[in-house]
Amino acid sequence: MQTLREIPCGRTVTVSKVTGTGALRRRIMDMGITKGTQIFIRKVAPLGDPLEISVRGYALSLRKADAELISVQ
Repeated sequence: MQTLREIPCGRTVTVSKVTGTGALRRRIMDMGITKGTQIFIRKVAPLGDPLEISVRGYALSLRKADAELISVQ
């Protein structure tokens, strides 16, 4: 299974699982990233961190460490 961090720009993926625990997992889910949600990878910063994604109609920036906790297909 791939994580969001491994997906190249311009692809759309579907969230299959949000790993992590406690407040970090809750924060990711509060941003609208839940199982079954489609995510479009808009941009990756020149040094690779952060990622800019589109989720549920809005743009969101995620750190690589956070993106690694999101399993996608």
